[in-house]
Amino acid sequence: MQEAIKYMAEITAAPLVYGRRIQMETGRRVVGYVCSYTPEEIIIAAGAHPLRLFGPMGELECVDTHLQSYCCSVVRGILDTGLKGDADFLAGMVFPHTCDSIQRLSDLWRMNVARGFHLDLVLPVKLNTGSARKYYLDVLRRFRMELGRQLGVDIGDEALGEAYETLQEIRRLLAGIYELRSANPTLLSGDDLLTIVKAAMIMDRHEARDLLPRVATGMKAKLEAQKSAPESLNSSPPREMEIKRLLLVGGICNHPRLHGMIEAAGGAVVWDDMCTGARYFQTAGPGVESDGSTGTRKGDPMAAITEHYLHREVCPAKHNGLTSRAEAIISLVREKQARGVIFLHLKFCDPHAFDYPYLKNAMDRENIPHLMLEIEDPLPAEGQLRTRFEAFLEML
Repeated sequence: MQEAIKYMAEITAAPLVYGRRIQMETGRRVVGYVCSYTPEEIIIAAGAHPLRLFGPMGELECVDTHLQSYCCSVVRGILDTGLKGDADFLAGMVFPHTCDSIQRLSDLWRMNVARGFHLDLVLPVKLNTGSARKYYLDVLRRFRMELGRQLGVDIGDEALGEAYETLQEIRRLLAGIYELRSANPTLLSGDDLLTIVKAAMIMDRHEARDLLPRVATGMKAKLEAQKSAPESLNSSPPREMEIKRLLLVGGICNHPRLHGMIEAAGGAVVWDDMCTGARYFQTAGPGVESDGSTGTRKGDPMAAITEHYLHREVCPAKHNGLTSRAEAIISLVREKQARGVIFLHLKFCDPHAFDYPYLKNAMDRENIPHLMLEIEDPLPAEGQLRTRFEAFLEML
């Protein structure tokens, strides 16, 4: 298990190096993307490799001449990557239209980076209507045609079905790892969990599918070892020493030490509502089953892909009911027996900032303790964050 996690950590530490290696060693074209609403299935079915960009951590060199300092650090970091030429191996970029900053990033990339093709994916905002389903499916069909044209390939239904099932298997494996850790947070550190999810968005998806069971097997072995340990080692700790179960809610977590700080303060994130977390693998889409007699797949893969993205828990850039996000978070708190919620917001992220007041009211109404933490890259001094975490956990 640790060898697999170490390998994934190396990938997440240098995703562009990994993407360049994929391109050089396999000859596959690499397509960059910036949001979890990007239909990776279609990119994979086109014979290309989808690579999510998060932006570098640390000082940025080129972006200040194009973007104000009050844009979110993820958008600034991704544009800086393009301006410096670090992503010059990409065959193209895909920009789903979600928040205003991502839409403007798309324009700036087109005007200033201009390497490879550039595709905008103008998805519906309201997702809970019949017309939204038809529109979403139509947008994905057009994306399929345009991506195939740009890459010079015909994206067939069989390839789409296979790609969809590969990603569904990755989602099921990630969900299983989350469930194991939710039941017993000592099986895997939060930092390692974040590494695993981010690696699944970067690495070869077939390799990820084959590697994730090793993590789950290692966690199960560790659980069995804990159960068979002497009773004195399994005795319950004093109440004040118990791990305090938390829910993490927000957009992107790009800081590998954040979970470790929470754990050092006596807490553990037992579930989350993040696009670098559970929102990435949540799925309610139907399967695309194989017909044993012919070897072909049954069902419309484009419809299955559409259903997956329509039925995920939405982020604030999408709408699925006036109170759906608050209800989903409250349900997770109850289901996962969390004692509090940490809202993790990137500084200058307008969708999450606008969403927070009504979520705060919902938490207060349900008497759920919560902390709102606004961060950007680079993180503030570790001592400041740890003090805030410790103060919040002492309150629980």
